[in-house]
Amino acid sequence: MLELSMLTILLFLLVLTGVTALVVRDILAAIILFSAFSFFAVLLYLVLGAPDVAFTEAVIGVVSTVFFVAALKKLGRRYVS
Repeated sequence: MLELSMLTILLFLLVLTGVTALVVRDILAAIILFSAFSFFAVLLYLVLGAPDVAFTEAVIGVVSTVFFVAALKKLGRRYVS
């Protein structure tokens, strides 16, 4: 029962952060939400019993977030209108 409630909460948080990352107008906020999405995906994989997939997602999430922030710093912070 606890596992089912954890799955439900994590899936809700995944959908919420994913949709919010798509509609937010600030690019830095979208990057932060993408990082949060990756974190919730890691937690979901751990609850489902796949630590190898969770570790891979964590590494890819951190590396891609660093690349996005570095690219944003080089290009300058922009707002989508």
